[in-house]
Amino acid sequence: MKARNPVVTEETRKLIARLQTFGWYHSIQLPSGEVTPGLQTLDQLRLRARQFPIPEDLRGKRVLDIGAWDGWFSFEMERRGASVVAVDAVESEKFLHARELLGSKVEYHVSDVYDLRPSQLGVFDIVLFLGVLYHLKNPVLALERVCALSTDLVCVESFVTDDGTDPDAKPSMEFYETTELCGQFDNWVGPNVACLLSFCRTAGFARVTLESVLDNRAHVTCYRKWAGREGTGPSPSIMSFDNATSHDLTFSAAKDEYVSLWFKTEQAGLTENDVFPEAGEFGARPVVIHNVGGDGWLVVFKLPPGVAPGWMPVRLRVRDSAYSNTVRLGIDVTAEELRRRAQASGNDSEFKIEGATDGKTWEPNIVRIGTDACVSLWVRGLPHRRFDDVAIRINGRELPIAFVSEPDSAGLRQVNALLPAGLAPGRVDINVAAGNSVTPPVQVSLASGSHV
Repeated sequence: MKARNPVVTEETRKLIARLQTFGWYHSIQLPSGEVTPGLQTLDQLRLRARQFPIPEDLRGKRVLDIGAWDGWFSFEMERRGASVVAVDAVESEKFLHARELLGSKVEYHVSDVYDLRPSQLGVFDIVLFLGVLYHLKNPVLALERVCALSTDLVCVESFVTDDGTDPDAKPSMEFYETTELCGQFDNWVGPNVACLLSFCRTAGFARVTLESVLDNRAHVTCYRKWAGREGTGPSPSIMSFDNATSHDLTFSAAKDEYVSLWFKTEQAGLTENDVFPEAGEFGARPVVIHNVGGDGWLVVFKLPPGVAPGWMPVRLRVRDSAYSNTVRLGIDVTAEELRRRAQASGNDSEFKIEGATDGKTWEPNIVRIGTDACVSLWVRGLPHRRFDDVAIRINGRELPIAFVSEPDSAGLRQVNALLPAGLAPGRVDINVAAGNSVTPPVQVSLASGSHV
């Protein structure tokens, strides 16, 4: 950006002198060349900024500065070309006067971090969350709010109780009920580095990197997306999924939801660092990875903060593999939309279900629900396509197919799907969807009782 050389009027000089009596935390260099002397010097502020991988050129980027205080970081991001929104819990007269003197266009809001929502502010390429976390009684909740506002990376700086060099350190946190930390009653928590990293992962970030620890302040970069590209190894195959808590197919963007996803892969010995779920545009770090026998695996991951209502695509890769088939989770989907999907049918009159049974007992038009529930359908006219684009719909909610046969002598294919254990007994509409083609629904009874 071009340097500005405004005429320094007497009125401006008086304002600068007045500001200097307030007691600044940030030093602010004004267009006149004068610096408002803060507790932190310009060199110290620039050093803090250098701890994070923030590009020098931010043209076309949106940046959110939470806990902006006097505003140095907000104005620095603007200097680099970003469109900046600054937020703090109380209005700062120093910030407002500095913005006026700088001729800044930074947008300023007064709000509690717990109240911040994408619906109010939009989303941001970069979020700065510097020197705020240890002032909060509910740090993980705050990090979830911050995560929901970001689309790429979040820069977190916090007081910590250690230097992070012990590789065996267990996550731990001190809680300060009164003024134990630096004599300030609003310093509430002191995590160690391991705890701070755990907080960030638990809040919903795909990747978390410790950049440095300087003077008991840790600098952590949190990413919403996985690093690297899709591999070329054999793709895993998603077999089924459900809500890890309710064990059904319902998910809400307003809740702390976790997804259980069963898949098959040729690769063995997987850990949480080898499996890369992707929900919508965001990565989702596993909290559980468990071998369920042979080539079968279960992964559990948090529904990423900030997802929108609707049908969200979910897929995964493992180590150097290509991506799996895609399944679609319904997030806050209305009952009317589910009804329409359940009753939907395509224009291809040959694409239809001609039989439905329990996949274990072969009872017609009934499925015994439970931990190993399976439905088998006999389908005519299934389009010739990749079968990772085929799903069975249960009352409008989709499940991936677990098996599809070659056509039999009557031209029917057997199509199987595994059902979540938490489905309620009753009659349901079942369709098969293949791309834009959908069969007319058939009704099947879900019944309690184990398989014989």
